[in-house]
Amino acid sequence: MTMIVAGLGFRAGAPLSALRAAFALAQEGLPAVTHLATAADKAPALAPLARALGLPLIPVAADAVQRCGTATQSAASLRTRGTGSLAEAAALTAAGPGAQLLCHRQISPDRMATCALAQGHAQETEQ
Repeated sequence: MTMIVAGLGFRAGAPLSALRAAFALAQEGLPAVTHLATAADKAPALAPLARALGLPLIPVAADAVQRCGTATQSAASLRTRGTGSLAEAAALTAAGPGAQLLCHRQISPDRMATCALAQGHAQETEQ
């Protein structure tokens, strides 16, 4: 199954508007997103957006995020998550082995959220 995964990273307390803005920037001109993904501990905060968009949400384990190399490097993400971009790492990890980044992380105008898109061919692992 081909998956287009939007990975999101965001600050604690990021409003839904920031998540939507980052998502809109990342998906512009690209294939339709089939899944959302983020770090497992952030999944409850992303669930309202997943419900609003009617998309399955894939929580990604912290160790998987840390093992994933990313195209962009955020000092804050490196410090808190052990990866250069939570958005990119979540998208790539959730899209499965051999996934390719379609869109580097895009940052919401308020800088509260980021979103990146990856395409892969994986079994669904959503919860």
